[in-house]
Amino acid sequence: MKKLNCILLVEDNYADNYYNQFIITEADVCNFIPIALNGLEALDYMIKAGELNQIEFPVPDIILLDINMPCMNGFEFLEKYKKLDEALKSKVLIVMLTTSINPEDRKRAKSYNEISEYLSKPLDIEILHEIIDKYF
Repeated sequence: MKKLNCILLVEDNYADNYYNQFIITEADVCNFIPIALNGLEALDYMIKAGELNQIEFPVPDIILLDINMPCMNGFEFLEKYKKLDEALKSKVLIVMLTTSINPEDRKRAKSYNEISEYLSKPLDIEILHEIIDKYF
């Protein structure tokens, strides 16, 4: 299995972040697992990844994006993300990872070309391997 460099977690729930970091670490599929607690922090991370030292802010191979977060939710993040440099975005796979069972959220997610997968929490190693096998 290919080992990725970076998976960015965009999630406001500390327990979910701890769990997702554990799963990703156990799967041994990437080198860096930065965390953004909302869409605004994720957008800031992506801007820095595009402009700054790639060691400190590596461009994520995958973004695991929650929907419901304070400051800027997942959909608001996507609207801002669309405006980022195409060269930066071309390297990133976005997976919406949520507890939302609202059919409108799923429908809305499908309207974004930027979202490759829409998954329900919790993340597990098998799902992570399937995503990496499918896209990388």
